[in-house]
Amino acid sequence: MSELKTQLETDMRAALKAQDKVTLGTLRMVLTAVRNEEIAGRTPRELDDADVVKVLVKQAKQRREAAEGFRAGGREESAEAELAEEAVIKRYLPTELTEAEVTQLVREAIAEGGFAGPRDMGKVMKAIGPKTAGRADGKLVASIVKAELAE
Repeated sequence: MSELKTQLETDMRAALKAQDKVTLGTLRMVLTAVRNEEIAGRTPRELDDADVVKVLVKQAKQRREAAEGFRAGGREESAEAELAEEAVIKRYLPTELTEAEVTQLVREAIAEGGFAGPRDMGKVMKAIGPKTAGRADGKLVASIVKAELAE
């Protein structure tokens, strides 16, 4: 079993004992998503830490998008609840890269691969993907890649 999944389960039990409803509910939903990912596909499999991080990133993004939707609909309380859940999930994610760090990684990838022009954007994204996975928002990375290739 992955260390991250074990940590999630341990923290869920601690939240249950502490009666922390937000953390408990969030971790239950996250662990359900992890288990669903494990049984998805033709054969069940055990997720490693990298796969669990992917599930966590997806869950955090869902919370962020839901909060934006609630805010647009004028439901501030619901938006705050979603953001609280996102904060719980972010505790288990690797530290996020700053915009400057992402820009530096993109420049290095472009230099290493000899990429030039907008038509190489997919190649740059593929090269930089493993370095930014779970640590930077995909929209931010894509916008930086696009800007760097346009120069």
